[in-house]
Amino acid sequence: MAKVMERIGDSFAERVYLPAIIDGLKVTTRHFVRNLFGRKDTVTIAYPDVKIPYAPRWRGQHRLLQREDGEPRCVACFMCSTACPAKCIHIVAGEHDDKGREKYPVRFEIDELRCIYCGLCEEACPCDAIRMDTGLHATPVYERERSFVKKEQLLARKARTFEVREDAEGPPCAVSHR
Repeated sequence: MAKVMERIGDSFAERVYLPAIIDGLKVTTRHFVRNLFGRKDTVTIAYPDVKIPYAPRWRGQHRLLQREDGEPRCVACFMCSTACPAKCIHIVAGEHDDKGREKYPVRFEIDELRCIYCGLCEEACPCDAIRMDTGLHATPVYERERSFVKKEQLLARKARTFEVREDAEGPPCAVSHR
C-alpha cells in the first residue's frame, strides 16, 4: 500500500505556474523592447535565395557506390540496417546469378524523415558500399512516400568535390566547391 504524502509550501499561484508565466513574459518583453528600439538580436535569412553555408565537415546525404560493371557494391549483409539507431534503412536481398557473389540488394531504401545522419551505417559497411559524402541536404517533401530514397536514386548521387588550398600550412585543408 502506497503512502500518500502531502505537499508542503505550494501556494495556489505556484500550483497554476503563475511565477513561471510571469518570468517568461518578462524575458519576452525585454527581448521585444530591445529589438524594437535598440540593437537587433534576430538573425533572419531569405531562405530560398540565401542559404547558410554548411561546415566543411558536414557529410550530407547517403549514396551507394558501384562496382566497375555498374552494379552496386552492396552485398546485402544488413550490417548498415542493423547499426542504424533510427531503423531507416530497408533492404530486400536476392540471390545473384554470378557464383562469385552470394547476394545483392533487390531493394535498398532509406527513409530520410527518420534518418538522423549519424554515419553509423557508413562505418558498419564491410565493403564500403554506402557513403555520406554528397554534401546534399534532405529536400522538403509534401508526401511521406517521396521521403523514401530508392536504390537507383542512391546510385545516381555523386560525391562532393573538394579542392586543396595553396595557402594552408601543415596538412592539406579541403574547401568545398558548393
